[in-house]
Amino acid sequence: MTINHRTTWTRAIGFSLLLIAACTMNPATGQRQLTLMSEAQEIEIGRQTHPEVLASIGAYDDPEWQSYIQTLGSKIAATSERPDLDWTFTVLDDPVVNAMALPGGYIYVNRGILADFNSEAELASVLGHEIGHVTARHSVEQMSRAQLAQLGLGVAAIASEDFRQYAGLASQGLGILFLKFTRDDENQSDTLGLRYMVRAGYDPYQMPKVFNTLDRESQAQGLRATPEWMSTHPDPGNRVERINARIGQLSPEQRQGTIGRESYLRRLEGLVFGNDPRQGYTIGQTYYHPELAFKLDFPDQWQIINQRQAVGALSPQRDAAVVLTLSDKESPRAAFEAFFSQQGVQRGSSQGRNLYTFRAFDPQTGVSKADGLIGFLSHNGKVYQLIGYTAADTWRSYASAMKQSLSSFEKVTQRKYLEVEPQRIDVVNLGRSMTLAEFAKRFDSNSELSELAILNGVNEDTTLEKGTLVKRVVGGELPTN
Repeated sequence: MTINHRTTWTRAIGFSLLLIAACTMNPATGQRQLTLMSEAQEIEIGRQTHPEVLASIGAYDDPEWQSYIQTLGSKIAATSERPDLDWTFTVLDDPVVNAMALPGGYIYVNRGILADFNSEAELASVLGHEIGHVTARHSVEQMSRAQLAQLGLGVAAIASEDFRQYAGLASQGLGILFLKFTRDDENQSDTLGLRYMVRAGYDPYQMPKVFNTLDRESQAQGLRATPEWMSTHPDPGNRVERINARIGQLSPEQRQGTIGRESYLRRLEGLVFGNDPRQGYTIGQTYYHPELAFKLDFPDQWQIINQRQAVGALSPQRDAAVVLTLSDKESPRAAFEAFFSQQGVQRGSSQGRNLYTFRAFDPQTGVSKADGLIGFLSHNGKVYQLIGYTAADTWRSYASAMKQSLSSFEKVTQRKYLEVEPQRIDVVNLGRSMTLAEFAKRFDSNSELSELAILNGVNEDTTLEKGTLVKRVVGGELPTN
């Protein structure tokens, strides 16, 4: 085949002109930025993704917190370079220490990170940081780079017959590669977050306190999971140093502002802390769901994973799984028919209790992909799918354990398993001065002394003055068999 080099170079020049036209000045950062997406497209991405976030994670069921976060977030966003966006702020019902932003002005704060703050100004600094990702259009830039890379691969494929066969394979991983925020993005969002919290009238010195607290969380292995918010962010030490340097450049008036410690700590009273057992908990290898009133036994030594829309367990070798989800079908019979009508799924023998063996295979080649058990049953007006699966060559090793697990689904009526409550934050007003260690002895808490220190932003040997508000964790006792 003869390549028309004139056409090739015309397309390449057009590609270069597209690149130049796509570089615009971002008013928040003052830098030229690659954007192949309009603001309307950006907003639409956020609008379409927002319901998915709520469905998969869920909003924290507390209207006062939701109203507060929306009011506070909107106040800070109004000081940004994109005040006219329809900003939406949501507290997610997730114990993980994290905050996130979607394109178009959708900001999320997990309830797990709220307990780590000791003032409204600290929360404002994190909201400002996430707002900065949106005003700097970091997601848009990353998606634009991915799109540009796709276009670039197309041009290269035109110019080179040898490269064309690899273009499709090369492009598959580019979305993952480019859609992660870079360390430069995170540093830029820190700078913008500082700008916005200062404009909104908050004390800028509270921002490095957040970095220090989350750094301590990261180092306290075994207390709680490493904060997700820190995992893709710059080194906390460098971060503190960089932000303190920027604070030093502010005018004396800008270095003062609202802290809001007492009002924020009072608001934390009763906040759910850690995993909420009302959404499922385990005693040994038995999983209980009090709101849905059922229990299920998982195989010994298997790792149980509880999510909002599913619960499952992985074998120690991670080569087999058992999973329970809700079905969208109106009856077990309809669900079975839908499952076995799929291409590449072969029905096996009945195993009792609405369980059937099945084999999944490639319809084109007939090669087996997995063997397993599938079951559907009705419980309290809902249809549940129970499935266990593994590779064909390991099926015999796991078949018995899977059947025993899937057959164990049972209705729960005992009140002690149903009427469980989560751990919550309690705030104590000290009647006299005492050390944190004395506080821990006098006021029982479900947290170790080291975690109490992190939670309150103090050291373990700190002396707390009379009238100080101190956080502790109470409640959440689970039944024993």
